[in-house]
Amino acid sequence: QVQLVESGGGLAHAGESLRVSCAVSERTFELRFMGWFRHAPEKEREFVAAIRWSDGHTYYSDSVKGRFAVSRDKVNRIMSLEMAKLEPEDTATYYCGGSMSVLSEIRQHQAYKYWGQGTKVTVSP
Repeated sequence: QVQLVESGGGLAHAGESLRVSCAVSERTFELRFMGWFRHAPEKEREFVAAIRWSDGHTYYSDSVKGRFAVSRDKVNRIMSLEMAKLEPEDTATYYCGGSMSVLSEIRQHQAYKYWGQGTKVTVSP
């Protein structure tokens, strides 16, 4: 069983930066992709970014491309999301997920079998 634990996040003003991280239990060999989703009140869960665990290739939603950067540390089994130029619209609970699915499905939350508990990010104007 893969377990994911998020950390980081918190409060920021618009234009500032924050980092969220996701620690992965052993058994990363089960994962093809890891991703970040966010869920804001009264909105649907939204794909943010994903990374292919084997080679580090990254994928982003249009709303964060150029501002956010996802990375992974295979040795320490940590995935991170560096969020720059934050906007109030980025306010949400951020969840990391682990997927064994194929590339065409990684923007769908249903493709992720494992989830962390979520960490809150709040951006004030």
